[in-house]
Amino acid sequence: MSNGPVQFPIDGTLDLHTFNPRDVKHLVPDYIKECRKRKILHLRIIHGKGTGVLRQKVHSILKKNPYVVDYHLAGIDGGSWGATIVDLKPK
Repeated sequence: MSNGPVQFPIDGTLDLHTFNPRDVKHLVPDYIKECRKRKILHLRIIHGKGTGVLRQKVHSILKKNPYVVDYHLAGIDGGSWGATIVDLKPK
């Protein structure tokens, strides 16, 4: 059993259900950075519908990130208000 960092796919979709909410503060900016390296500029961040606390936290992080061009809640076919679509500046 390895004690190294956990690897997860960098494909433009980040599902926060599999992470501890306290890790989101660092996870989202790190994911954005890695996506830009891979020229993935259109992201979908799944935060779930719930009470909206995680969505607000994600939106606060996105609002402050200099690489985010725009973000908005996903449409009906993309998770509705349980996911946020993010457009990034190219590297």
